[in-house]
Amino acid sequence: MDTYFFSDINWLAILVGTVAYFMLGAIWYSFLFQKQWIRYHNINVADENMKSGMAAIMTTSFILMFLASFGLAILAERLELSGWVSGAKLGALTGIFFSATAISITYLYLKKPTGLHVIDGLYHVVGQILSGIIICVW
Repeated sequence: MDTYFFSDINWLAILVGTVAYFMLGAIWYSFLFQKQWIRYHNINVADENMKSGMAAIMTTSFILMFLASFGLAILAERLELSGWVSGAKLGALTGIFFSATAISITYLYLKKPTGLHVIDGLYHVVGQILSGIIICVW
């Protein structure tokens, strides 16, 4: 595998893109869709066990978002993309055709409500658009 392009990767842009993606989750799941998401998942918010291990969950999700942003940076570099429009298109492409699709495939087998497909799928589409814009503009 040819890895010369790793030297052209903007690691700071990946990190900032990851932080934007992660912070979107705070807004998305706390303010915009908290009640619906909890209802769709049948989560008992009074259950103290739901709060255990939250630091590990947040850390792992940040690492996974970093990997997604890194993948966006590799694609942007290989495709020679620049500018916010290219970043938005790249993020929409990966968000729709990979992330949202994978989530919905899983949710179909789990028989999750359509609203949950939309909430979780769109989160990753918007998150990857944000990250893609940051990476392609930087």
